[in-house]
Amino acid sequence: MISVNTNKGAMVALQTLNRTNDQMDKTQNAIATGLKVASAKDNGALFAIANKMRSDVGAYDRVRESADRAASILDTGIAAGESIMELLNEMKGKALAGSQAGNSTSAQAALAADFVQLRDQIASVIANASFDGANMINATPSAAVSLGDAAGGNTITIAGANLSTGSTIITTIASVLTDATTSAAALTATNNSITALGTQLATWGAGAKRLDVHKTFVGKLQDALNNGIGSIVDADLAKESAKLQALQVKQQLGVQALSIANSSSQTALSLFR
Repeated sequence: MISVNTNKGAMVALQTLNRTNDQMDKTQNAIATGLKVASAKDNGALFAIANKMRSDVGAYDRVRESADRAASILDTGIAAGESIMELLNEMKGKALAGSQAGNSTSAQAALAADFVQLRDQIASVIANASFDGANMINATPSAAVSLGDAAGGNTITIAGANLSTGSTIITTIASVLTDATTSAAALTATNNSITALGTQLATWGAGAKRLDVHKTFVGKLQDALNNGIGSIVDADLAKESAKLQALQVKQQLGVQALSIANSSSQTALSLFR
């Protein structure tokens, strides 16, 4: 039937052209953004999953920052502990020399003065062993604490230790090298301190290694999450490019089909000539 009021062919052609235009808009958006899921309108479920994974990646940045801070606190404590170890080694030499029988009074006094100066230097080391307000070796030692995961559900804690003179680790206290007997006692206390401090430094060294391993793991986990996000939302640009060319041809054909359908009503005029 020929009608000037209803053109079924034009309606069908227009619907087809509109669908093609919608597909072209999506393809062009994917090419422009590089994403096949750029908003919740594209795919609500995948968008929500990708957004949650992006949130986790961002949270793991904070975990790495926390591990870096804990590592800095621990490195400061280790450096201070190593400085104290050097002082103890020198004190050991003074005490050993003082324990020798037959030292003159002046020699013994000189050894005693050196020993006291080295011992008191430990307090100076402790006073300056702070990082961001945390001191792992003072009388009330802080701990190096790092976030363990993106949810904040667990932490990595490296406990501090009191390295003050008179503590359970540094047992050398008010020892003075007045004679061979007191020097021998100071030597024993200093040797015990060296042993205990060595054990503590080994513990902290293992803790530092643990933080390094954790930071490496978090970095790999972030890479895996980013790869997962990419597989979910990234567009295949080669595929989209081929699709765009096909849609451009389809669009041109749709315009041509609509033009033909619109011209069909013109045949009605020929009936009345």
